Amino acid sequence: MADPTYAELPLPPVERLRPGLWSIPVPIPNNPLRYVLVYAFETDRGPFLIDAGWNTDDAYQTLVAGLEVAGFAIGDVQGVLVTHIHPDHYGLAGRIREASGAWVALHPADARLIEARYDDPDELLGQMATMLRRDGAPPDEINGLQNASMPVRPFVWAVTPDILVEDGDKPEVPGWDLTAIWTPGHSPGHLCFYESGQRLMLSGDHVLPRITPNISFHPQAGADPLGDYLASLDKVAAFDVGEVLPAHEYRFLDLRGRVGELKAHHQARFDEVISAIREGVTTTWGLASRMTWNRPWDEIQGFMRRAAVGETLAHLHYLQRLGVLREEVGEPSHWMLVDTATRA
Repeated sequence: MADPTYAELPLPPVERLRPGLWSIPVPIPNNPLRYVLVYAFETDRGPFLIDAGWNTDDAYQTLVAGLEVAGFAIGDVQGVLVTHIHPDHYGLAGRIREASGAWVALHPADARLIEARYDDPDELLGQMATMLRRDGAPPDEINGLQNASMPVRPFVWAVTPDILVEDGDKPEVPGWDLTAIWTPGHSPGHLCFYESGQRLMLSGDHVLPRITPNISFHPQAGADPLGDYLASLDKVAAFDVGEVLPAHEYRFLDLRGRVGELKAHHQARFDEVISAIREGVTTTWGLASRMTWNRPWDEIQGFMRRAAVGETLAHLHYLQRLGVLREEVGEPSHWMLVDTATRA
């Protein structure tokens, strides 16, 4: 989770990172992350973008101005490679396509989620309420938490992708050697992109330099999002990377070192969960309230509280798949340690 004091810092400038490669910070409204970094690759056809930003007039005009600094107009954009369908990455993609005719690309696992998430979310909201009851959320909080993500829907132009990008695909970006790396966890279809000529890893939200991405269990997350995420960390760490270009914060050098820190962070979470269960805390909600966040539990509200509960649940499901925990399903469910003598 983001540090709230980080929101007070100024936005970084549009920056030329390499010959032909630009970083354009695009603001995120009312969010401590403040901006998403859109990367623009110059080609002889025009620029190709990785990520887009939120669908607000301010974000759009900032992107247009950033492209102008790089020597392009918005109508010159040829393609938008979206790392995942969260609003700050995918929201502007449709508006860019309308202005330029550019294609929009997503991994199919995220493309499958668009309709239920953005076009017709009623069933998804019902599933979320069921999950919150199972988590042990207080009845007077369920309705607010169930609907906590709905205010962001206006920030998304829910466009169907023109291209589906699979793991190992090489998107057609002339003059650049990009390889798509499927890194599920933060979202089921999250993609990173490796540029071999410059040894660059464009990591989206998968690996950030200072904060840990939210890895939540929720109705669209798959069976084991945290297990997927940890395996995906090992996947990107195997590449020969000179510099990491993330979607938030700032670029950094030591990918493998950062992967080690992220894995250690989740191991500490596992230890917190097991310790709390041994002390008699057995619901997801209760466990979430005992875990270490960047602020006291009582100060975490709305969507961030739901994200914290979802992250706690992701750790519980991972430990269940390892045979460490078992769930006594109910409303609420209770999580118990498995007797080590009976484990297979």
